[in-house]
Amino acid sequence: MTTLNRTLPPGRTKADSCCMTARQAQGGFTLIELMVAIVLGMLIVLALTTLFVNISRTNSEMAKTNAQIENGRFAMQLLEGDIVHGGYWGWHVPQFDDMTITGVPDDAPSAVPDPCLAYNATNWTTAYQNNLIAIPIQSYDSAPAGCAVVANKQANTDVLVVRHAQTCLPGVGSCEIDTAGKLYLQPSSCELEIAGGQRYRLNTTGFSTLGTGLHQRNCVGTGSPQALPIVSGTFADKRKFISSIYYIRDYAVTVGDGIPTLVRSQFDLSGATLAHQAAVPLIEGIEGFRVEFGIDSIGDAGTVVDYTKAAAWADPLNRNKLLNRGDGIPDGAFVSCTTAVPCTANQLANVVAVKLYVLARNRESTVSHTDGRTYTLGATTLGPFNDHYKRHVFSTTVRLTNISGRRETP
Repeated sequence: MTTLNRTLPPGRTKADSCCMTARQAQGGFTLIELMVAIVLGMLIVLALTTLFVNISRTNSEMAKTNAQIENGRFAMQLLEGDIVHGGYWGWHVPQFDDMTITGVPDDAPSAVPDPCLAYNATNWTTAYQNNLIAIPIQSYDSAPAGCAVVANKQANTDVLVVRHAQTCLPGVGSCEIDTAGKLYLQPSSCELEIAGGQRYRLNTTGFSTLGTGLHQRNCVGTGSPQALPIVSGTFADKRKFISSIYYIRDYAVTVGDGIPTLVRSQFDLSGATLAHQAAVPLIEGIEGFRVEFGIDSIGDAGTVVDYTKAAAWADPLNRNKLLNRGDGIPDGAFVSCTTAVPCTANQLANVVAVKLYVLARNRESTVSHTDGRTYTLGATTLGPFNDHYKRHVFSTTVRLTNISGRRETP
């Protein structure tokens, strides 16, 4: 066995070698190394914190933008869904819009109806009812006179009124059941009743109570129609009368909360009173609202619409080209109804299309954003607001199918 002897450096003993090895085993970070490590760690934590804050801020802004887009689209969808039914009256077609009528129509509108007129026999005359049915859509740039339900209206916004009969029958499917005291439209399809001037009747009586205005669906025999109310035969369809007033309120829940909101007041029964009810909030963050109408003022032959005369056909035999009736197509530029230049009854009776403009605003502000842009809502320009809210304009054109469709001819 061979033994290896290690030679120590000059001046070093074996004991010195042992002590040196122990000191080497106990070595660690110096103060400088520790400080460098702490600084690097702080930089990493700062970077991660900045990344987290930026991601959170981005997610927050995306959530605000998504809510804004959703609210804007929902507002357009809701308004469009109601407007498209404007002028739907079940079986009833106004004489002035009925291409089968040969005589002079007796139900052409004589005046723009007050949308908030108190419901009673004195106010709701036959002429007023004709005006309600002939003019299913109206707009204003200020609260209509007498409409107390339009309160706290946002400045520079419009008020829209839409009327029609309910598209479902009471108690059928998910439709509200027939309720005594509510207002219904019951148009007659019996020619004898129609000839007797009883084309339709607005009434507040349910079928079970057999009150005034109950029409028969089909005539019984060939003689005179039964006296109203009829007590036998098949009743004509009855549909609830729908009247909605849309506008922008300058608060959502509490006056002064600063959240502009699309609201709606509906005509309904409250206690024993039929009237437009207090507005209910629909969609928050809707700040701008403008309405423009496309008016069908010229017929197929290029002549002006005139409902004071019987329908004149260029080809009476084949009923081709109405000379003095509309053709269902908007003529000229779309118009706004303003306080300075209000729309006439003749214009409103010939509305066949509606342009809607909605300005949606974030509910919460963004400190780093200043809104210096302007927004075009038809003939109106809003802004710059110079605040910290982000906004977006939505627009669409809605065709009033129930009115324009009646006027289409070969």
